[in-house]
Amino acid sequence: MNVKQRADALGTFRFIEVYLMETAAYWTPITPEMEVKVMFGRHIWDFAQHADWLGKRTFELRQPEHYTRRPDDAYVRLLEQMKQAETVSERLTLLYDVVVPGLVRRYGRYLETTDRLLDGPSVLVIERIIPELRRQMGEAQNLRKELAVKTADTSDFRRAETAIDSVVGA
Repeated sequence: MNVKQRADALGTFRFIEVYLMETAAYWTPITPEMEVKVMFGRHIWDFAQHADWLGKRTFELRQPEHYTRRPDDAYVRLLEQMKQAETVSERLTLLYDVVVPGLVRRYGRYLETTDRLLDGPSVLVIERIIPELRRQMGEAQNLRKELAVKTADTSDFRRAETAIDSVVGA
């Protein structure tokens, strides 16, 4: 990957992190369970931190600070569909069982394809983000057990998410 391709990828990841932050913020006041609201609040802060780190890195890659790049249209449609989830079960399942694991997978693919020496700062940022996203997934799983929230059927959504090869739009 050249510098522009790395900046575009990180700008796309930044868009996704901001969208997840905004989605969790949108859901918080309309979610009845206080425990879920508290978890969303912590994760909103995490997503904001990730977006900030990515945005600062894009500046180092010769783009404006907090450079954001819209993902592939199919992926944006999935994010928009997720945001419309109505039940706590759907929200937790779509976000923490499909979208966040998919984002972890995509970050991993970035790490596999980038030059770890030339792109060392990006590697450090992403290696800092991945464990936080995994922690979020674990917290959501534990909360579902604690509140006895069933996992929603999201098989169609999951298939659509995994069918999108790259979120970086043309």
